[in-house]
Amino acid sequence: MARAGKDAGPFGAGREVEEDLRRRAAALARRWDPGDGVPLDFLRARFDAGLAWVHFPVGLGGLGAPRAAQRVVDEELAAAGVPDNAPGRIGIGLGMAAPTILRYGTEEQKQRFLRPLWTGEEVWCQLFSEPGAGSDLAGLRTRAVREGAGAGAGGGEEAGSGDGTGGAPDWIVDGQKVWTSGAHNARWAILIARTDPGVPKHQGISYFVCDMTDPGVDVRPLRQITGEAEFNEVFLTGVRIPDAHRLGGVGEGWRVAQTTLMNERVAIGGTALPREGGMIRPVAALWRERPELRTPELHDRLLGLWVEAEAARLGAERVRQQLAAGAPGPEGSGLKLAFAGLNQRISGLEVELLGEEGLRYGDWTAVRPESVDFYGRDAGYRYLRAKGNSIEGGTSEILRNIIAERVLGLPAEPRTDKDAAWKDLPR
Repeated sequence: MARAGKDAGPFGAGREVEEDLRRRAAALARRWDPGDGVPLDFLRARFDAGLAWVHFPVGLGGLGAPRAAQRVVDEELAAAGVPDNAPGRIGIGLGMAAPTILRYGTEEQKQRFLRPLWTGEEVWCQLFSEPGAGSDLAGLRTRAVREGAGAGAGGGEEAGSGDGTGGAPDWIVDGQKVWTSGAHNARWAILIARTDPGVPKHQGISYFVCDMTDPGVDVRPLRQITGEAEFNEVFLTGVRIPDAHRLGGVGEGWRVAQTTLMNERVAIGGTALPREGGMIRPVAALWRERPELRTPELHDRLLGLWVEAEAARLGAERVRQQLAAGAPGPEGSGLKLAFAGLNQRISGLEVELLGEEGLRYGDWTAVRPESVDFYGRDAGYRYLRAKGNSIEGGTSEILRNIIAERVLGLPAEPRTDKDAAWKDLPR
């Protein structure tokens, strides 16, 4: 695969790279037979051809090409009318689990998990938030203990092989997670759990891949203000996780989780959009189609939000271009913070613009959806669902702290629990 040169094409990669990717994508598209009906074989072929995520290494769905060149492949295949992998359904796997596995996983883990993750054969969820440990994620209580070790033992202590194969003993996990999107459809979860309560809270956490079909995993729906139950609470009782499903070192889970969280915030707030895309689109369309609803005051507010939405869209584009040179940093927190605030204000304006019509709610059936669809529903749904945007993926308060400390370089908040052992903290 040729690398990007100085002669950059319209997608930010070298023209030679772009032309090569177009040829590969066109050749792949010719293999799709609409009569097949089932796209799985085509999606597997796309992964094996290195056209799934072109910036990933060869053999793992990529070609080692610049990240920006992905748009060349996506546009070429979309124009050919071939099926995609339904990214809205597998967003947690694509946006959070995959980059974490790529960075911290062993070769065996990468080979096992990445292909079915990308094709959508295996759906992923995220077991991070807990009752009492949402914004203060490092305060989590879910425990992972080596099989054969006491509950008070540090996770780094070897307690003898528990799998009878001579390898490291399994981990036994107990605890509760909450606000878990898509857990009812997931085969796998990325999980953080406390493995050593005797050290400060950020240091005693390890990161695992949990099989959601294993005994001891209990998924229960959480009905939301929208009427749907897209979120879940997940109870883990004696769940056995092989040590081979640990990502990163024992006690290094907080560092691994930062990779997940940084990617999550870019995935939520940095989605590529066309001009007037996203939440502003249905409001702008309503304004054009329903002139009887207009007032000068609402016009002024709509114009202001339209400009903010465009600035956020261009800011996201800039961050995505920076990603071509490495992993996401704290800038993603700014994207996600802006995304949440804008969505709430724009959806509020839409309801206000509609007046009494905006108070109607189309469907309050307690369904368990596979994905969030902001644009296939009515204004009431958008207004209510957008309330969750300032919580999911890091609350707006936490994101403001990250921006203050890591982007602006302001003094950190005083933290009296920073050096105390987690087991000694008041709860």
